[in-house]
Amino acid sequence: MKNRLKVLRAERNWTQSDLAKALDVSRQTINAIETGKFDPSLPLAFRAARIFGLAIEQIFDDSAH
Repeated sequence: MKNRLKVLRAERNWTQSDLAKALDVSRQTINAIETGKFDPSLPLAFRAARIFGLAIEQIFDDSAH
């Protein structure tokens, strides 16, 4: 699944660890999501959307399978 996490994170000068802490997951999870190796759970996607103040669809794109 394509996503904009890396771009959104960079806009805030956050490290993967910073975002991981905010989402209560490991840095490895953030890395796996950013590189497309792992799709986030729905609750995790909602938490990310809340943190960035965006709709889930503005962060994650499931049409790119």
